Amino acid sequence: MTDADSVVPLDRVEPPLRAGEKDALVLRLDFLRETVVNKVAGLSTAQATTAPVPPSILTPAGIVRHLMGIERGWFALDFAVLPEVADSPGEQDDSGFDLAPGETLAALVRSYLAECARSNEVIATHSLDDIARGDGQEFDLRYAVIHLIEETGRHCGHLDLLREAIDGAVGE
Repeated sequence: MTDADSVVPLDRVEPPLRAGEKDALVLRLDFLRETVVNKVAGLSTAQATTAPVPPSILTPAGIVRHLMGIERGWFALDFAVLPEVADSPGEQDDSGFDLAPGETLAALVRSYLAECARSNEVIATHSLDDIARGDGQEFDLRYAVIHLIEETGRHCGHLDLLREAIDGAVGE
């Protein structure tokens, strides 16, 4: 694997025990996002695209793709309705678990981290009480952040099991 093809672990920052509501939520979500990256760090694209726990078809790379799409859907599309995302047809259907042909794990992780950064920009410029702007959406930003904490945490558990099945790696 070349450097461009490898995923490097991130330094996770444990959220403080005391913080304001918005900071506490965002810092916990960031911690879980960093955990996602660290769970796939060191895997080759081939390892990350193999479903090691039959009959499940889940793969580490598929989970990262799904989480990227969930970030985009909840924050950029449904909540903020960012025109640069809403008007990009290829950017709207990324919540599935399949990689695009030729896509590498490293490229996928870079896209995931970029999507997380965009989500954080949306969060930073709104109040937790702000209501989503998407058609038919009635949730507030607080609900979206809490949902992403739940979703990301659940998939970190899946990544734990998949990673252990692939190469025996365990850890936080």
